[in-house]
Amino acid sequence: MGDVIRTVKVKLDVPDERCDDLHRTKDQFLHCANTTAAWAWRHPNDYCVTSKQNAENALYDRLRTETELTANLVQKGIRRAIEATKSGVSRLKKGDNTSQPHFDAWSVVYDKRSATFHRDHVSLSTVNGRVECDYMLPDDTEGTPIGEYLLNEDYEFRMSTVQYDRHSESFYLHARMRRTTDEQAPSASSSDAEHRTVLGVDLNVDGSLAVTSTGAFIGNADEMTHRRREFERTRGSMHQTGTRSAHLSIQSINDREHRWMQDELHRASNQILDEARDHGCTHVAFENLTDIRKRMGGAKRFHAWAFRRLYQYVEYKAEMYGVEVEQVSPAYTSQRCSKCGFTHESNRRSKHQFACQKCEYDLNADYNASKNIARKLLKRLHSGQTSSGGGAPRQCALASGTLNLNGEYNASVQATVEGESTDKPTTSVVGH
Repeated sequence: MGDVIRTVKVKLDVPDERCDDLHRTKDQFLHCANTTAAWAWRHPNDYCVTSKQNAENALYDRLRTETELTANLVQKGIRRAIEATKSGVSRLKKGDNTSQPHFDAWSVVYDKRSATFHRDHVSLSTVNGRVECDYMLPDDTEGTPIGEYLLNEDYEFRMSTVQYDRHSESFYLHARMRRTTDEQAPSASSSDAEHRTVLGVDLNVDGSLAVTSTGAFIGNADEMTHRRREFERTRGSMHQTGTRSAHLSIQSINDREHRWMQDELHRASNQILDEARDHGCTHVAFENLTDIRKRMGGAKRFHAWAFRRLYQYVEYKAEMYGVEVEQVSPAYTSQRCSKCGFTHESNRRSKHQFACQKCEYDLNADYNASKNIARKLLKRLHSGQTSSGGGAPRQCALASGTLNLNGEYNASVQATVEGESTDKPTTSVVGH
C-alpha cells in the first residue's frame, strides 16, 4: 500500500466576532514555539536539544500555565520548534552558518485532536473554545484541487495549518489530504535515493527577488530596495528633529517597515512552495547564503537579512509538506550553461541575459542560474550513483518538464524537436 498526499488551500469564513480568538491563538502558539526554541538552542556553548520528548517534559507544564491553549496545540508548538532546531543542527554539521530558530509568521498547526475537519467546514480549537468556519468554495470545483482532493471522499484529512493573509485580511486552511493506494510503496531507501525532483531558486538584489527553475519570477527586489530607501529617508529627517514625538514616529516607521517586509517575504515563500508542490518536488535548493554580500554586487545588509529570512520561511513551511530545503555552493551558477554545461564568464551577456558562447543557448540569466542551483543539489543527492536508463526519476523541475543528470529532457507538454525549446524564459517574456 502507498500514500498519496496533497495539500489544498481553502479560504475560511470566520465569524467576525471570533477573528480575535484565532489571532490570540496564533500569538500563544508562537509563544510556545519561540520559548521552546530559546530553551533548545544552546549552540555554541552546548549541544542543542533535538528530542521532542525531552522538550515536552521540560516545558509542557510551564507553557500550559502561561497560555490558554489546549494540550494538543501546546505540544504542536513545542514540536515545531524542535523540528526547526533539528534542521539548524543539520546545517551546523555541514558547516553552514545558522542561528536560533525564531517564529513570527501567522501559522497554527492543527490535527484531528485540535480540529474537526468536514467537507464543507472545519471546527478549530482556540483560546476561547471552538470556532466553526465554513469553507468559501467556488461555484464550480470540477478539475480544481478543492474538487479533486478536499471534496473527494477517497481522501482523508491529515495534520493541516491555518494561516492568515494580512493583505486580504483573510484566514486560510492549508489542508493536507491523504489517499491510500493499492500500489506497492517503494522501500524507504529506494524512495529516498531515487524519487527526487529538485526546484532551484536564485535570489537577486534587483529585478525579481527569486527566480525558480520552473520559470517562476517571484517578488520585486527593485520595489523592496525603493521602499527601504524611502523608509530610511523618512527616518533620517526625523532623526534631525530630535523630539520625543519624532522618536516615537521612528519606532512606528520601523514597525511598519518590518511588517511590510515580512508580508512580502511570506508571499514570496508561499509562491516558491506553490511551485514546488505543483511540480511534485521533494527538494528546494537555494545557493549558500554565507558571505552573500561579498559575492553579490550591490547587496546591502538588508538584502542579506531578507534572503536569510525568506530561506527560513520556506524551510519551516516546507516541513509541513514533506519537502526538504537545502543550500548548495553558488560557484559558477551564473556562468555555467544549464543546457550544455559550458562554463565561462563571457556567457553572462548582461545583468539579466545569458547567452552560451558554445551552444548559443539564450535565456534569462537568473533563470539559467536557478536551473544550475537545482542541478547542483540533484548531483549531491545522487551520491555518485549511476542513473540507469529506466527506473525511478532523479530530476530537476523545469518550466515545461524535467531534466535528469544525463541531460535528458522530458516535456510535460507536447515538446518541439528542439526538446528544451519550450523551457526558455527570456527577459521579454518575464517583463524585465
